[in-house]
Amino acid sequence: MSRVRFPSMLRRVKIAIFLALFAVVCVTATVHAQVLTSPAGPTSPTSPTSPTRSGVLAFKVGKVVTMDANDTIVNRAIVLVENGKITAVGKVGTIQIPAGATVIDKPDLWLVPGAIDAHNHTGGSSSDLHDYVFLTNPGYRTLESVVSESDDLERARAGGITSVLLIPGSGNNMSGFGTLLRTGGGTVEEAVIKPYGSVKVAQAGNPEGYFFGGRRTGRSFMNYNTRQTLEKAEAYHKAWNAFEEGESTEKPVLDPIFEGFRGLFDRKFVASVHTQGYQLMMTTVDMLARRLGIRTVLDHCTFDGYKVARLVLEDESIRVINGPRQLQFDRTQRRIFGNAARWWQGGIRRLGINTDAPVIPQEELPFQATMACHFGWLPYQALKGITQVPAEALMLDDLGSIEVGKEASFVLWTGDPIDPRNSCIVTVIEGKIVYESEVQRVF
Repeated sequence: MSRVRFPSMLRRVKIAIFLALFAVVCVTATVHAQVLTSPAGPTSPTSPTSPTRSGVLAFKVGKVVTMDANDTIVNRAIVLVENGKITAVGKVGTIQIPAGATVIDKPDLWLVPGAIDAHNHTGGSSSDLHDYVFLTNPGYRTLESVVSESDDLERARAGGITSVLLIPGSGNNMSGFGTLLRTGGGTVEEAVIKPYGSVKVAQAGNPEGYFFGGRRTGRSFMNYNTRQTLEKAEAYHKAWNAFEEGESTEKPVLDPIFEGFRGLFDRKFVASVHTQGYQLMMTTVDMLARRLGIRTVLDHCTFDGYKVARLVLEDESIRVINGPRQLQFDRTQRRIFGNAARWWQGGIRRLGINTDAPVIPQEELPFQATMACHFGWLPYQALKGITQVPAEALMLDDLGSIEVGKEASFVLWTGDPIDPRNSCIVTVIEGKIVYESEVQRVF
């Protein structure tokens, strides 16, 4: 009679672990299937927030902060949405909800425009955003690197961020064109708002270590090289304008490197300039805004950059988007100051906030505005600084406020988004509910 062999202790442990993991997988698959088929699931046609056949969503909320030109705030309000657009905004009792509309009744929540991050690197493939070849790479753009769905964008939605400007890195003075994106996922075509959202320029800082310090070009040459690249692009644009308007019979040769700049010189989009410190910012204002007539967004704007506030006020087209550093130790006064507060004290009234994600996670954009208030700024202006101001700065006419006819991209909060005790409950992008904390909370 042969002897029965029992597995060794090690083998028994391995088998137990395998069986436990197998059981977890089976349970997870069962639960996942139940979620997908449950009436409460996010894809279920009977979900309480899924539009009915009328296609109309009606949001009944405690407060609507419109961020319109009159700073209108509506208490006990209704906002109607149809075909991705806002069709009505008003007090309960003054707005008729259409028969068959899906009603989202949240009487304790605030409805606020979706936040816009004007300096973002997480909406695309990260390695493709840092393609540094020359000091200026005018032919590059981030459109081909867009990733329309990711963990970062999921967290953005959960943080109330509905759109971002995806720009290249700052390892050279001109790293290409940025793309304006919605954070709602879907296809790339659905995500892209504008394929050309800005041209990224970096005035010193990172580029001084070009090729990891192997080629220290110095600021004089960097400024010269940036200017002569933009002047070539401007000459190309003017040549095409002259031909198209009949002022010249000579048709220019199509140049794919400079073709994208035609919208820049037509002032259809902006130059977003990574710049900080007053010397660099003076150069930016003089070179881009004054001499070349380019709509300019001063990005970062930290350290003692606020000292050029007077120059910014002389040009209505310049915008200041501060961040992510919200405080600065002033060595001359031996005091800590809030950067946004110093810009505000200098008279800048159209002031925004950014994260430079992933330097600061994009979902923390409202908290960056909170920090700006902690160091001396004003809460309502800070809320403007992450909604209306970046929309205006980036020429997003359809976003930034809650108004009839505009895109329905907004967020329902438990209260003021600038108060860090509050949280995002529902995020709506183009009239579609893309995040519900009650269905699946992200953080």
